[in-house]
Amino acid sequence: MSNVNLVGLLPSQLEDLAVELGASRYRGRQLATWIYRKNVVDLESMTDLPKEFRAALAERAVLSLPDVERVTPSQDGSRKIVFLLEDGGRISAVIMPDGDRITLCLSVQVGCGYECAFCLTGTMGLERNLSASEIVGQLMVANRVLQDEGRRVTHLVFMGMGEPLANYAALVTALRILTDARLGIGYSPRRITVSTVGLVSGIERLGREDLKVNLAISLHAATDETRGQLMPVNRSWNLAALMAAVRKYPLSPRQRVFFEYVLLDGVNDSPEDAAQLARLLRGVRAKVNLIPFNDWEGAEDAGFRRPPITRILAFQSVLLDAGITTTVRWSKGEDIGAACGQLREPVPA
Repeated sequence: MSNVNLVGLLPSQLEDLAVELGASRYRGRQLATWIYRKNVVDLESMTDLPKEFRAALAERAVLSLPDVERVTPSQDGSRKIVFLLEDGGRISAVIMPDGDRITLCLSVQVGCGYECAFCLTGTMGLERNLSASEIVGQLMVANRVLQDEGRRVTHLVFMGMGEPLANYAALVTALRILTDARLGIGYSPRRITVSTVGLVSGIERLGREDLKVNLAISLHAATDETRGQLMPVNRSWNLAALMAAVRKYPLSPRQRVFFEYVLLDGVNDSPEDAAQLARLLRGVRAKVNLIPFNDWEGAEDAGFRRPPITRILAFQSVLLDAGITTTVRWSKGEDIGAACGQLREPVPA
């Protein structure tokens, strides 16, 4: 059996491991501090841990982050980090700067099994789930990339490769590490957003956790007919079921549910579509992010194009007139294949 990776263990699990190795729980807390607060993954650098304890750890465990295959810069300042995993799989994370705000878009699976028609990632199929260590490791590596510039990731969005709620256990473990203010990495839940294609059972489970992270719904249509054509998941959970789960999701006083809506020319971008969306969201504390479609090779053959700007703004205007906060989100990293819906990496043979 391969040794356990300490990256991705909860601080409480690190304390348990310390006790198993004959040390105190305090040593486990020190270990968590080194890994998560200081971003150190070399046991020999953890100088306040006794040598005997470090030797015992080295026999039982490893400390490893996903290998970086390449970092590709975009003209807009964003960067795509491609990770090569131990089994040969590849995933991407995207660093997206916006003034003082630096958002990291994280992946949760190698590929994706939900086959949304307009999304390039969906053409990969699902290879496997990521472990909690592979999820948390993406952030730790990104912060190392930024460290030389004296900067750090400020916001996290689970909107990369894969469906977060389909890898529920690893997602929740990662979220607990990310939000642990004492021994974890220490991000505020208000700076973390988990996106889903609409897994109602997962939304309900996440709502019962004490995590208080933001919820984003990949909606992309306001009728079951159109959404069913674009997103096969709608055949399992239709809009009525999805919106019922959204309305039950617990929100703090200033929190809103985000709705992601990729605008596709002639498919879901008419004023009538906008009016239907406004009706669907009535009574929901919502913010809509309109995402003009990001092109990929073969998309036009499938009937997907970006609408003209006049149509995008007209759609936004209908929602604004209905009192719904709505922004047009021009994706970063489009020139390097890092924009929303463009992430695709070769899978191992």
